[in-house]
Amino acid sequence: MISIKNLHKYYDQLHVLKGVDLYIEKGEIVSIVGASGAGKTTLLQILGTLDHPSPLPQNGGTENQKTETSLLINNQDVMKMNDKTLSKFRNLNLGFIFQFHQLLPEFSALENVCIPAFIANKSKQETEIEAKKLLDYLGLSHRINHKPNELSGGEQQRVAVARALINKPAIIFADEPSGNLDTASAENLHQLFFKLRDELGQTFVIVTHNEDLANMADRKLIMIDGQISN
Repeated sequence: MISIKNLHKYYDQLHVLKGVDLYIEKGEIVSIVGASGAGKTTLLQILGTLDHPSPLPQNGGTENQKTETSLLINNQDVMKMNDKTLSKFRNLNLGFIFQFHQLLPEFSALENVCIPAFIANKSKQETEIEAKKLLDYLGLSHRINHKPNELSGGEQQRVAVARALINKPAIIFADEPSGNLDTASAENLHQLFFKLRDELGQTFVIVTHNEDLANMADRKLIMIDGQISN
């Protein structure tokens, strides 16, 4: 499902990711943990095609830096895609859940969920039917016409989950998804991820500081100083 080899990322002279290798299977839930600054979010953003790996040095460099970088997602070489193709691929194949739900405040829960499908030029009628199914599945059928400021933190995050699912993506990337929730809402969200994987078959890659969530995953990866510790 996801295969990366020799992934590097530089910000000016700061070497953030230092030759990361990783393979994630379809239907797997993988958590990524580590201290702040270890490179977790940078790795997640590159896996989610929101950022790009850094080119490797053409001359010199370490032996590790001379090995070609590759990034395959759902059997597609995303490093060879142009911006337009990559944007379409991202919209149809990848879903995102962030610590702060990033719902648009002027739109209802239903409208927020529909946005990725509208970007993909799906019909309004079919999209709204699917969005209502998702919101009902997530226990929000009575809140579809409410705007974000009328919802609790847990409800807002479930709307964000529905939005991430609307295009039936193969992979869900989550960055501190429960970091802004109370304990009960966080636990409910964690259980929801596993329910979604079991019932809908999604693959999850989750960056988290929540040890309970990290330990529930099929695999827990620990990042230390820009590398995955074995």
